[in-house]
Amino acid sequence: MSGLNLAQQEAVNYLHGPCLVLAGAGSGKTRVITHKIARLIQAGLSAKRIAAITFTNKAASEMRERAKGLIGREAKDVVVCTFHALGVRMLRQDGATLGLKPQFSILDSDDVTSIIKDAGGTTDAATARQWQWAISLWKNMGLNAAQAEAQAKDDNERVTARIMARYEERLAAFQSVDFDDLIGLPLRLLRDHPQVRARWQQDLGHVLVDEYQDTNATQYELLKLLVGERGRFTAVGDDDQSIYGWRGATLDNLRKLPVDYPQLKVIKLEQNYRSTSAILRAANNVIQPNPKLFPKTLFSELGEGEPVRVVDCDNEEHEAERAVARIQSIRANGAHKEWKDFALLYRANHQARIFEQALRKAQIPYKVSGGQSFFDRAEIRDLCAWLRLWVNNDDDPAFVRSVTTPKRGIGHQTLASLGTFASQYKLSLFEALFSSSLGSVLNARAVGSLHEFGRYVNDLAWRAGRTLGAEDARAFLSEWLRDIGYEQHLYDNEESEKLAASRWNNVLEFCDWMAQRCGGQIDDAAGVSVASEKKSLLEVAQTIALLSTISEREQDQNVVTLSTLHASKGLEWPHVVLVGCNEGLLPFKLDDDDGKAGAANESILQRLQEERRLMYVGITRAQRSLAVSWVKRRKKGREVVAGVPSRFIAEMALDKATIKEDPREKLKALRAEFAARKALGAAGPG
Repeated sequence: MSGLNLAQQEAVNYLHGPCLVLAGAGSGKTRVITHKIARLIQAGLSAKRIAAITFTNKAASEMRERAKGLIGREAKDVVVCTFHALGVRMLRQDGATLGLKPQFSILDSDDVTSIIKDAGGTTDAATARQWQWAISLWKNMGLNAAQAEAQAKDDNERVTARIMARYEERLAAFQSVDFDDLIGLPLRLLRDHPQVRARWQQDLGHVLVDEYQDTNATQYELLKLLVGERGRFTAVGDDDQSIYGWRGATLDNLRKLPVDYPQLKVIKLEQNYRSTSAILRAANNVIQPNPKLFPKTLFSELGEGEPVRVVDCDNEEHEAERAVARIQSIRANGAHKEWKDFALLYRANHQARIFEQALRKAQIPYKVSGGQSFFDRAEIRDLCAWLRLWVNNDDDPAFVRSVTTPKRGIGHQTLASLGTFASQYKLSLFEALFSSSLGSVLNARAVGSLHEFGRYVNDLAWRAGRTLGAEDARAFLSEWLRDIGYEQHLYDNEESEKLAASRWNNVLEFCDWMAQRCGGQIDDAAGVSVASEKKSLLEVAQTIALLSTISEREQDQNVVTLSTLHASKGLEWPHVVLVGCNEGLLPFKLDDDDGKAGAANESILQRLQEERRLMYVGITRAQRSLAVSWVKRRKKGREVVAGVPSRFIAEMALDKATIKEDPREKLKALRAEFAARKALGAAGPG
């Protein structure tokens, strides 16, 4: 227990009943969870019977590493995973009860959009995404297509419910699930099958849930069925950091806990180990107007620190210049010299562009966090699916994506019959394709089309295994993309030519990257190109599953971070600038659906409270210094309108002296900016 404060020790030592740990920002919640895992094992609970559930793979990885440092090899037996990964584990083990085979496919959002477009008979991606949102909402409410249609309020909802029915048919035929199913199906499994529920409750002796305030209604019901009446669980969360209401997270889950578990032990972690007192005072003041489920006040023993600065700027360009000057000033005069010590945080992705321009102009390296990873783009996932299928014919998700992208005259009815046949004989879809008895369920033309696709994949795999060196790989990939008509596929399916061209450029960049790896040029962990042996394209394709780790290297880069407030949650930096703190941006415009600005209805009040929590999250990312900036004139569409400072600035209740930036600080910043420009001039072009 060394190094834990009294509240942390109490949370770690409470083992035999339901426990809610209210962990304020920077109060050491991950430390509490990992120490509690160790304490449970010390108390005699097998590591295999402990589950720690997080919301991101990154958080799970960090927790696993910390647990390993604390308890050694036993850490590998603890189930540390996301809610969705736990759902996968449950369905792989018991999905047969619901008619799923163990090798079921998990469809990503783009796969789902594509299937819904087909089910709804449209080529319009925007319409399909609206259906997708509605279907997702119904699934999270625990409704199937028939139930959704029965309670439909209008013709639009009835049409969407019928599309949902066709979508469900296709999922069953493809032996596939979407992300909502990874929570909904395990819930159905535990709710409707007592013997499965009893076994899972026996297998899990204690469940710990991180970021509990981010759970939705379905996840709460799943948790209740996993822990049973004994309620052996520890929920760790902070109602002041609940910022995901738009995706179904609900504070009702915190309200329900004391009702559903009257013996609930509530422990507050209020000591912050991250920020100075000045920063925490601003955070406590901002969150104060929100109603409190469990009141708490953060405090720090790190000293008063620098006062929080409020910076008013003429316009967005001026705001970006002042943010850059602040970074240069702190580096010139302070202890923090690394670029990675700085972050610029904003409400919406579109705000990043002007700060990127200012950072590039000042030759300051940066990364944009919270944006889409290169390897998450639909076009790159399409190509990766083909490569995965060359390496492993039994990869059903890769098969479904490859055979339908681009379309090759093999319809969903053919795939449905193939899926049923494969399931019946316990074959992968690719194996089933060459079965001699496939003709008993499909006509000769459909079998011929499938055989043609299968032979083509086998031929590509054979040739890829003999393609050595960068030039050969480049030529092979170009010929393959031409054969399948992938460029035309992008132009046919995109809403604008500009977007299609951008996606095609991504494809060419990916192919060039693959070719470099075949040619003996490979990026090491630091991103430096180093020589290695030439490899075949098939050998490089075998590492395709590791490609996502490439984007993770940026975490260690010495660069300034640009991030949305949502994406910044869980992170921290010595110096933070909260930019764009204007009414209409933060809080985001609060007009109701009828356009009645400021209407005091329940929905707007809840949205304002969530925006306030978002400001609180932003403030508590800062360790040593915080500046908050707003603009006097800002662009709104094609117009320039007067800027109004965010109401949250007044709520921070800062000392009068800090409402305007200290003139001495401003002078330091201007000197730093001047020195930087002078240095650039001396360096000359390039």
